[in-house]
Amino acid sequence: MKVLITGGTGFIGSNLRTLLLQDGHFLTIVSRSPEEYEDETAKNQQFVSWDDNLVPEMEKADAVINLAGSSIFGTRWTDEVKEKIYNSRIECTEQLVEAIKDADNPPSVMISASGADYYEPAGDTVLDESAPAGDSFLSKVCVDWEKAAQPATEYGVRLANPRIGVVLEKDGGALEQMLLPFKLFVGGPIGSGEQYFPWIHMLDLCRGLIYPLKNEELEGPYNLNAPNPVTMNEFASELASQLHRPSLFRVPEFVLDIVLGEAANPVITSKRMQPKKLQQHGFEFKFGYLRQALGDIL
Repeated sequence: MKVLITGGTGFIGSNLRTLLLQDGHFLTIVSRSPEEYEDETAKNQQFVSWDDNLVPEMEKADAVINLAGSSIFGTRWTDEVKEKIYNSRIECTEQLVEAIKDADNPPSVMISASGADYYEPAGDTVLDESAPAGDSFLSKVCVDWEKAAQPATEYGVRLANPRIGVVLEKDGGALEQMLLPFKLFVGGPIGSGEQYFPWIHMLDLCRGLIYPLKNEELEGPYNLNAPNPVTMNEFASELASQLHRPSLFRVPEFVLDIVLGEAANPVITSKRMQPKKLQQHGFEFKFGYLRQALGDIL
């Protein structure tokens, strides 16, 4: 299968490309700086620019996977950062849909990312795909991100929107930022510790992202996180156990608010997501439990 990917050089996209290439797919990666990846170009992988005319590439593609978007972690959300977070997702998605509209032979499926922050924080209430959207900044981003992809369906393209949880893997993402304090014996829960943490192992994430390629009945939004979310207290305790370190030093919410402000919301608000739709369509997780996942990663 020929797959066009955006965000294919980032934390998730790099791992996804590896899996797709192992499965024998042919990849076209849309990048801001394709010249930086000339050494990775091969007969089964090419890099093109966002400034190129994407219509010819869209006509060759059987599927589109849209992961484009600047990182939400690691910095305080100024107005400028918020604008970058929003525009990097919405504008790229609109550009892809425009190319789909202009293609004589559009791809059959588009998998366009969304996030766990679509949902309103709801304590220990289980959130499946029917749960309502929140009203936070990131909720608005996710709602508009999904809306930007929706017009693709008008051109005969099946659309799937994975609402991605917190991705666990070494060398990137939230886990990398949490490891150092534990290794220095000053790790512990973040915030109240009672909030649910919708984690997912990187391998299951990538498998779940491409699942709509194989399962033609899967469409619309679907939760992409492990079926056994844990509270932050449980997460910190398991991480400490795997590293043979204590989990003693809680980071209070007011400290996070001072340091990160609104950017702390993804880790201090509770989202007990359940991948109901994915499981109904027969998806089986390789890492359904946190101990399994952290054991594999660490």
